Amino acid sequence: MLDYDEEAERYDALRGGEARAAAAAEAVLSLVPGGARELLDVACGTGIVTRRFPAARPGLRVTGADLAPSMTRMAAARLPGAVIRADSRALPFGDARFDVVVSVWLLHLMSGPREVRTVVGECARVLRPGGVYVTTVHKGASHNVGSDIDAVLAARPPSPVPDAPADVAAAASAHGLLPAGEARFRGHGQGRSPRRTIADLRRGWFVTLPPGEPAAEEFASRLAGLPDQDRPRPDPVFSLRAYRRPPTGNPEGPGGDRWTESIRPPRRSVS
Repeated sequence: MLDYDEEAERYDALRGGEARAAAAAEAVLSLVPGGARELLDVACGTGIVTRRFPAARPGLRVTGADLAPSMTRMAAARLPGAVIRADSRALPFGDARFDVVVSVWLLHLMSGPREVRTVVGECARVLRPGGVYVTTVHKGASHNVGSDIDAVLAARPPSPVPDAPADVAAAASAHGLLPAGEARFRGHGQGRSPRRTIADLRRGWFVTLPPGEPAAEEFASRLAGLPDQDRPRPDPVFSLRAYRRPPTGNPEGPGGDRWTESIRPPRRSVS
């Protein structure tokens, strides 16, 4: 498992920078009701995606939360006064506080289904009636683009998939959330080259291949034998799912039927 506190300084540069952030923000907002006024970005990281939400939607107030101190500091520099340090498993907000809750690239980091249910439960708890929860699902599968690198890595021990779509949907349903659409976006600049994959392998990217172990070095050797060591293979494509808390039935209130009518139809294109 990567240390995201240590990873903060190079996080954006290694993950597609502004191009990926723009694609992620656009896809998330395609699932966000047009009338939303309060958005919580859980595990906001460096804030590179978070800051795009209010820029694209005037009148949308954003709060970012992240557990890693270095990530939180970087996000706070991008969104002064709008970022706090918080654990996604115990959010420091009252019930029904936000119109939208977002968790991009978070659930795959959980230890298993039970922890996923806890996080989804917290996101649902702070969501107002009529509000929408948007999250990435099955992040690991997004990186399998059918390349020669994937063919080599296919033989590694399988990783757990805490963010499997069916499990996330079940967790959402258990907390009263209903499916409300899906979208996909391209991870610009994240196409792996063999040399970069070897570097990722040796810094703990692949949880079932701990750095320094013989198995990890065996895979590194196989990757080193591939052609075009510095040529990136295709970018990953990430999947988003949205879930809505049913409205209270008050058509005029912030969580009422009229507010939820502004939800955009599901978007399936990839930018």
